[in-house]
Amino acid sequence: MEENSHPVVIEKWEGGKPHTGRVFAAVFAHSDDLAIFAGGLIFKLISEGYTGYFIKTTNDEMDSYDLSMAETVFRIYNETIEVTSFLGLEKLYSLDYKNHYLEHGQLTEIRHRLITLFRFLKVDTVISFDPWGHYEENPDHYITGHAVEQASWTSGRQLDLPELTDMGLVPKFVTRKYLVARGPQVVNRIVDITPVMEKKVEAIKIHRTPVDNMLRTYVDLHPGEKIEADAFIRGEFVRAAEKKYGVAYVEKYHYIDETESFSFLRNSSESE
Repeated sequence: MEENSHPVVIEKWEGGKPHTGRVFAAVFAHSDDLAIFAGGLIFKLISEGYTGYFIKTTNDEMDSYDLSMAETVFRIYNETIEVTSFLGLEKLYSLDYKNHYLEHGQLTEIRHRLITLFRFLKVDTVISFDPWGHYEENPDHYITGHAVEQASWTSGRQLDLPELTDMGLVPKFVTRKYLVARGPQVVNRIVDITPVMEKKVEAIKIHRTPVDNMLRTYVDLHPGEKIEADAFIRGEFVRAAEKKYGVAYVEKYHYIDETESFSFLRNSSESE
């Protein structure tokens, strides 16, 4: 769903490597959030020169149908390593908070861990949950979104975690954001994923344990209906574009570029 009174930009594929030297972090609560929400964008950014990382905030222990928590964590960890490699990301950083139990008391701690990683990895772009998305039921999603939003700003401030500067992790603002939500949100960026639609499907399939959980839960809620995993994935997670966009398949984002917000600092320093 989307709420739109904003102009929509259709982001298509660029030739060559125009973003060489740029770094993004995909920060999501759960393993399967990665390919489901942003698989196409990740393929696109890496093809255009970005270096990318996956930061996962929970341990995923709740995301299976009939396995123990220990077996669930083990399986999903291995699947996450596999999909991280498949998408072309450099590394997985798993913060391993208890699944479905992120809460506001942990928000500052998560923010500080993200600041450390953002500075260490020199992140300038994030892909994550929209902290302003409406009607989100999963606390892991909205707490992760708020932590990312706060860390993106405080990562660039001199007096936030000043000990990191002494360690060589200098302040750096994260100025570009691709934000997603399951409920209504501002959508101002449509990313054309047509060239990698099938690769996105394959990436989602790697999330075998959570996809099995979603599929079997769906069948429980729709008794008598028979559906194969591939059809379920394509029906639920690969979005055909509206004709007005002029492309076949898309991912939708609330995109924020704060580069211009800091231009006054650059202009001021240049005039001195």
